[in-house]
Amino acid sequence: MPVKKASYVDLKVSSRSGQGAAVLGALSAAGVDLLAFTGFPDKGKAQIDLIAQDLSGVRKVARKEGWRIGKAKRCFVIQGRNAVGSVHRHLKKLADARINVTAVDAVAAGKGQFGMILWVKPKDFAKAARKLGAR
Repeated sequence: MPVKKASYVDLKVSSRSGQGAAVLGALSAAGVDLLAFTGFPDKGKAQIDLIAQDLSGVRKVARKEGWRIGKAKRCFVIQGRNAVGSVHRHLKKLADARINVTAVDAVAAGKGQFGMILWVKPKDFAKAARKLGAR
C-alpha cells in the first residue's frame, strides 16, 4: 500500500452552499490535480484542505481568486487494496511508535480499493514517515 508524503494548505470560506464547488471549479479550470480534498465546519465558517503533491498550482489559483490560504503543512495520503484491517495496520504502526494521530479520514473507494488522509503533528512527521514507509 503506497504511502505518499503530501503537502496541503487550508482555506477558510463562508459556510454557504456552493463554496466547495466554486473552489474545486477554479482549481479544475486551471488544471490543478489534487491528491485529496476535505472540508469541515470551523467556528461559523468552513475550512477546506487542498492536498497536492505540488502546491504551486494551488498557490497560483489562490492568488488569481484572491483566496487567503494558510501556510503549507504536511500529511500522508495512503491508497491501497481494501481489506479488513487496512486502515488499522497503518494506525497501529503509529500507535506502536507512540505517535499521536491528529486526524484521519478513510474511505472505501470501490473496486476493492481504499484511500486515507492522515495527519500528525509537525514534530512527528519525519518519524511517522519512516514508520509508514512513506515516499
